[in-house]
Amino acid sequence: MPTFSAPDGTILAYHVTGEGPPLLCLPGGPMQDSVYLGDLGGLTAHRTLIRLDLRGTGHSAVPRDPASYRCDRQVGDVEALRAELGLERVDLLGHSAGANLAVLYAARHPERVGQLVLVTPSVFAVGLAVTAEDRLETARLRRGEPWFAPAYASLEAVTSGRAAPADWDAVAPFWFGRWDDEAREFRVAEQRQRNDEAAALYASEGAFEPEDTRAALAAFTAPVLVLAGECDVAAPVRVMKEYAGLFPHAELIVQSEAGHFPWRDVPAAFVTALAAFRDQALAGPPGT
Repeated sequence: MPTFSAPDGTILAYHVTGEGPPLLCLPGGPMQDSVYLGDLGGLTAHRTLIRLDLRGTGHSAVPRDPASYRCDRQVGDVEALRAELGLERVDLLGHSAGANLAVLYAARHPERVGQLVLVTPSVFAVGLAVTAEDRLETARLRRGEPWFAPAYASLEAVTSGRAAPADWDAVAPFWFGRWDDEAREFRVAEQRQRNDEAAALYASEGAFEPEDTRAALAAFTAPVLVLAGECDVAAPVRVMKEYAGLFPHAELIVQSEAGHFPWRDVPAAFVTALAAFRDQALAGPPGT
């Protein structure tokens, strides 16, 4: 497995799978082993996926300074990997919390990004507001599911700030387009794959300067894809529309029957969407 040295000397690992143009993938969690991304629903048939294990996760080393888990301080890790790969510009994908790191990198190194793909992105880095009603309205799309009533009651408790510990596990079905045995196993694996100490520090004070980041993204000229799941309570469609509007050249795709992990819920549609986005981005705007 290939490794490289981060700017502070921490040895980081990455994984290379698939065929085609490279796509650097930043996992969410936050601070979860990149293994959960898998082959992104079969995208490896079209792209070479380069999955970074963030510091302290997967096969990457634990840093000497835990403060370096802060999201903005990991931008240098992404830049070091780009240089290690010998890429003048890199196509970048960030999922969920990993989208925070992706947009901070794009804001700091816009000339190094060829295309930016944000999959069900977290909004902390750009300071958008996700309301309780955004989440509850999205959840009500699932009202026909047999598990809906208790899960919705727990989601109401979570969004109102009165959640008991059990409520956080009870809302898990809303993260998936299908709540089946495979989704349950995936959920259990998540708990093992995340570095909880690192996760607690990822968004700590000073990590994000949303106004500055939004200003930088407003001048970001590379093509951007924001991909949302129709049923995703973590990244509701209304907010994803607002997110796409932060960029001058962004496309929003909402995938039907998908939750927070659309490559698992609707893999064929996910792969088709990303392949089409790349083709359109390479073709350039109409008339060019």
